[in-house]
Formats: sequence, C-alpha cells, structure tokens
Amino acid sequence: MPTFQTGVQYQMYHAFALLIVGILFEKLPLKSMSWAGTCFLIGILLFSGSLYVLSLLKATGKVGLGGIGIITPIGGLFFIAGWICFVMALLKK
Repeated sequence: MPTFQTGVQYQMYHAFALLIVGILFEKLPLKSMSWAGTCFLIGILLFSGSLYVLSLLKATGKVGLGGIGIITPIGGLFFIAGWICFVMALLKK
C-alpha cells in the first residue's frame, strides 16, 4: 500500500505542475516550457505507472518482479529534468 500511495502522491503533484505549465505556456511559449510539460508527462507514466505495476504484482503475490523496478528511477529523472526545464523557462522571462 505505501508503494501505491507514493505513486498517487507524485502523480498528483506533477499533474498540478502540468496544469501550471499549460497555463504559463500561453504567456511564455518557450521550447523549455514545452519540454517541461513533456518531461512531467513521461515522468508520471514511468514513475507512477511503474509503482502501480509493482503494487499490483506485490498484491497478487508474483515473485521475481523482473526489470520493472528499474523504470521508477528513470521516471524520477524525467521529473527532475521537467523541473529544470520549468525553472529555465521562468528564468528566460
């Protein structure tokens, strides 16, 4: 359950970040703002999605989760890249 909760929390935080990026993109149509939104979206899919899959596999008792656990940190890197792009877009203004 804590793994699933972490996925939900990060999805919620970055869904709000996507909304902010969408609103600000209208005023600041910069490429870095567009990249921020793309990175947030990919991060949500990889980070939260992999945590959801891991939770499902744990709940069903599957052993040997395979390589799904390695996807989570890759999604985290996309979150970090998204925040860097977002800050860069704000600093360009």
